Amino acid sequence: MSEGKENQLMLPDEVITSKIYFIRGEKVMLDRDLAELYGVETKYLKRQVRRNILRFPEDFMFELTQEELQIWRSQFGTSNPEKMGLRYPPFAFTETGVAQLSGVLNSEKAILINNQIMRVFIKMRSMLMDTLTLKLDIEEIKKKLTNQDKNIELVFNYLDELMEKQENPKPRKRIGFLRDDEE
Repeated sequence: MSEGKENQLMLPDEVITSKIYFIRGEKVMLDRDLAELYGVETKYLKRQVRRNILRFPEDFMFELTQEELQIWRSQFGTSNPEKMGLRYPPFAFTETGVAQLSGVLNSEKAILINNQIMRVFIKMRSMLMDTLTLKLDIEEIKKKLTNQDKNIELVFNYLDELMEKQENPKPRKRIGFLRDDEE
């Protein structure tokens, strides 16, 4: 496959990212979006998945429930199910399920688009890890600052005590040898 052909099929990452949803605590892509990206009809994609159902265990792909479908539709502010192209609950493919699709849809375009989708998932995972690392670093800094606040407060308390002692010094008894004229 030529390098030029792969570049022709490249989609902006934003197009792919916009088709990744968070459902059941997983990043998933819906069958209709994948079919659109691969340039096939949704019913063809679903047919191929059903023919190879053993390749798609529940952690690779699941079908949305009617309730999940309603929630998903409501996020787009449309009540017309035909407009969304969803008369039946769609299949939701996890990252692993999307990877498995390239073996089921045996077309050059599907393989190229699939490779790009995998790269986007990897970028997203990397960004999430960077964000998590950043959050952990911020929490560590907050803990240190809290400890420093306590230490600074302790230092100021000691300084206040010292200042008080300097303002109200107790008369001190002189020590040492006394001369006859000092008595």
